[in-house]
Amino acid sequence: MMTEYLGDRTEAILLDIEGTTTPVEYVFGVLFPFAKVRVETFLQTYGQEQAVQADLKLLQQEYQSDRDRGIAIPEWDESTITGAVPYIRYLIESDRKSTGLKSLQGKIWEEGYRDGTLRSQIFSDVRPAFERWTSMGKQLFIFSSGSVQAQQLLFRYTETGDLTSFLSGYFDTAIGSKKEADSYHKIAQTVNVSSDRILFISDIPDELKAAQTAGMQTLLSIRPGNYSSNSQGFQAITSFDSV
Repeated sequence: MMTEYLGDRTEAILLDIEGTTTPVEYVFGVLFPFAKVRVETFLQTYGQEQAVQADLKLLQQEYQSDRDRGIAIPEWDESTITGAVPYIRYLIESDRKSTGLKSLQGKIWEEGYRDGTLRSQIFSDVRPAFERWTSMGKQLFIFSSGSVQAQQLLFRYTETGDLTSFLSGYFDTAIGSKKEADSYHKIAQTVNVSSDRILFISDIPDELKAAQTAGMQTLLSIRPGNYSSNSQGFQAITSFDSV
């Protein structure tokens, strides 16, 4: 049964990843540990490449900001290409929403996806929903704190095949915080769809509040393993089957 959220006025669906399309445990139990273990070897191999250097520059700025604020952080030894590893591992453990970190992690994960070590876990209702929504003429977009590259990899290398053909675009924190209404205004402008014709689905009420402030329709995703089942007044779903 379709909900009112996918009536004629809904032109696009904007989706979170962690806790919405993908189990939280896959992110914290597989992806983060993989990056934490592989980062040193990755920097030894690719640390001098321009794209990796750009990530390290962003991370170095963040490191200096942390030091200036008196945050207790691991030392960054600038005399070696792997000197950033302790700080990077600290950020991973802290689940810091850092643009530099997320970009670097995406590059590390790409190696794992390409060599077959990683295969993305998604909920069983995701592919059928993608097929159903696109057949109805809805555009599908992703908004995640993970880099655009990481998002594309996650949906390309899933256990149920490549899902990227269903997706019209991806957004990460380069467009803004997921908890700021301005980010959702920018997304609506970028995809050229009025905010009130976009449905945003996420497991984080604070993100839904920001999207709602921007005029978007919202649904709270409640999945096994999510941090909370408190809907905080938002309409909640436990799968995409009813959407």
